[in-house]
Amino acid sequence: MISRDEIQRRVVELASTLREELKDEIPVFLGVLNGAYVFTSDLSRAYDGLCQVSFIRLSSYQGTQSSGNVSMVMGLKENIKGRSVVVVEDIIDSGLTMLKLIDYLKSLQPKQVKVVALFTKPENLKCDVQIDHFCFEIPNKFIVGYGLDYNELFRNLPAIYTKE
Repeated sequence: MISRDEIQRRVVELASTLREELKDEIPVFLGVLNGAYVFTSDLSRAYDGLCQVSFIRLSSYQGTQSSGNVSMVMGLKENIKGRSVVVVEDIIDSGLTMLKLIDYLKSLQPKQVKVVALFTKPENLKCDVQIDHFCFEIPNKFIVGYGLDYNELFRNLPAIYTKE
């Protein structure tokens, strides 16, 4: 569906945009595990400036469907008070998980929270959620590869694939 080269081109463009926006700050790239681990790695390496990288793990999916319930499996360890945080998400589907994560992060008093996503599914959004930047807008199809999985499989594929 989307080639490795297309993904890399967009990731580099996004890293450049973030660098322009964040100027001399040292942001915290907060990857949402497990799906965003590849995206977080590539984005932080393409970012031409100092940054910290951390991860948080949330759970809302069962198989191919969102359960609607969001739980924090692994919380944030860093102090983000007064810091710029860039949430790095693989896909924003319903938006409910991201909405809860943004609320949680804002309670920790960061300077700002930016949300970047590799993919968005606009026709699935169920709430008005902040998305500062995204790489690809996709239709409502289940995808795997580049960190995204089906029952914890296919994350290691270098491109994006769909059943259809």
